[in-house]
Amino acid sequence: MLNDNAKSYLHLHLIVFIWGFTAILGALITLDAMPLVWFRMLLAIVFILGFIYWKKMPLKVSKKALLQFIFAGIIIALHWFTFFKAIKVSNVSVTLACLSSGAFFASFIEPILFGKKIIWYEVLLGILVIIGLYIIFNVKGNYFYGIVLALTSAFLSALFSVINSKFVKTHDATIISFYELSGGVVFFSILLLFTNKFSVEFFSLTFHDLLYLLILSSICTAYAFIASTAVMKHLSAYTVMLTINLEPIYGIILAVLIFDEKEKMSVGFYIGALLILVTVLLNVIIKTKLKKRR
Repeated sequence: MLNDNAKSYLHLHLIVFIWGFTAILGALITLDAMPLVWFRMLLAIVFILGFIYWKKMPLKVSKKALLQFIFAGIIIALHWFTFFKAIKVSNVSVTLACLSSGAFFASFIEPILFGKKIIWYEVLLGILVIIGLYIIFNVKGNYFYGIVLALTSAFLSALFSVINSKFVKTHDATIISFYELSGGVVFFSILLLFTNKFSVEFFSLTFHDLLYLLILSSICTAYAFIASTAVMKHLSAYTVMLTINLEPIYGIILAVLIFDEKEKMSVGFYIGALLILVTVLLNVIIKTKLKKRR
């Protein structure tokens, strides 16, 4: 019988696979990054509200918690914006590979924010990820803007994971997700209003864009967002971030299968990606051995 940690880890891998497919949907949707993320969050809120109503869950939270959730929502909104923008200016493979640096960022963010001791093997594994990224960048160095956006996205993702890992200890994952996504929608709505981007064209969606957005907002956002928040009750922020490094592997495989020539990379690229995969496995092995010793 699997314990809660093992179940959460397996569940996390399913979520990460879904996130790998998110990048594919981002490439298929013809909208620019800002409206794409805005529609994604708005539709996800509708799905989450339906779930809250069905479960009859109370929405009341303290003013302090609400402000914290809104702040985290802005971070995740900016993470998704830079993520999809990176896909638009480069490609799925390069963007997903850069997300692997999130574990490296998390190994320093968590100790800085919460005064935890820096763990030597987390830093070491983070360095291995950076080496993998270096190999990838040397192979595909003509996507500078996309790489900068993707690395920014990785940092924001790590920051969000570290912050969110504290929220789940005292609040329900569904309620957290509702307020965070609502905060992101409000933040982007203000930006869109001030830049006069709301127009008839903004709300004119093609059938395929609407279909992809519904899949993106329901399965890849509402479900995955709540589930990923819930697993943090049993897994550390660093373990979550390092497992998310598998997202490039899943996503790159899907991208090559779906987009064929556009996503095919050289052997060096896949060597870098393989190094990242080995790093994820090493994290699991080290943590398991240390737990047995204790």
